[in-house]
Amino acid sequence: MRRPLGLASVAVGLFAGIGGTIAGTTDALATWPPIGGYPASVVVGRSLLVVAVAGLVYGSYLLAVRVLTRSASKRRAHNVRNLLRLAFGVVGTVATLAVATENWLGLLFSLGVIGFAVTFALQQPLLSLIAWVYIAVKQPFGVGDRVRIDDAKGDVIGVDFLVTTLWEINGELVTTNQPSGRVVTVPNSVVLSSNVVNFGGGGSPYVWNEVSVQVAYETDLEFARSVMIEEATDLVGRDMAEGIAAYRDALAETPVELEVHDGPSVNVRQEESWVELRVRYLTHPRRGQRVKNRLYERILERFNDNPDRVAFPVSRSR
Repeated sequence: MRRPLGLASVAVGLFAGIGGTIAGTTDALATWPPIGGYPASVVVGRSLLVVAVAGLVYGSYLLAVRVLTRSASKRRAHNVRNLLRLAFGVVGTVATLAVATENWLGLLFSLGVIGFAVTFALQQPLLSLIAWVYIAVKQPFGVGDRVRIDDAKGDVIGVDFLVTTLWEINGELVTTNQPSGRVVTVPNSVVLSSNVVNFGGGGSPYVWNEVSVQVAYETDLEFARSVMIEEATDLVGRDMAEGIAAYRDALAETPVELEVHDGPSVNVRQEESWVELRVRYLTHPRRGQRVKNRLYERILERFNDNPDRVAFPVSRSR
């Protein structure tokens, strides 16, 4: 749809430009009465030139978007559209005012004065625009990422010139990393003044997650640990193998040296009245809660099937 519309807009712009040039430079409209106190040739000519600028700029924008986003991912396509929208918007605005006034030098001077005044009057929007440039260049996050910006957490569904829009998770309505159905709008300027956490960022879409189970001191810890590793391997082992490869590739691009296990592992933590076992595994952040629920059910079922080897704490302080 964009290509036919873009070509049509360019064609309209070309015809309008030809008509405006003819109307403004010839005596074709010499017999027309004045319009608003100005010669008809001037009014019609400049109006057609304005239409020409709008048609050419809009058509060129549509064609550029089609060409540059044809094989791009959703994130890149979103960024390209924003950059092109800003570039063509500035060019179109300047060209339209210049054609309408026919005074390029005065126009540029006026824009400089206006821009200086706007800098003081609209500091926060300008900071948000600068932050948008930073997001586009450095890409701390993009469309589709799960992030936390200041106190807002969610999946990025849009990064515009002034705001970033999140599909909220873990809001006031839910607390288990599930979408609440609400949309949160965050000013881009917040990115420059607060921490930004990208879940699955840094080159790998996977994050480490844990499921903890509390058992009594009488528990056969070796058996309990082996059960947790078996269930985690059976549930997420295949996906985790792919995640480990991506995770190691991402680490290889940094100076950080970390030991990365090939499969799930279990850490032991001693408490006053029980022992806490935490199985650690790699998963995609959007599947984190679903995997955690399923893994906990499987581990608990195996533990309950072996009451002679796994005991649960009964202390009231638990």
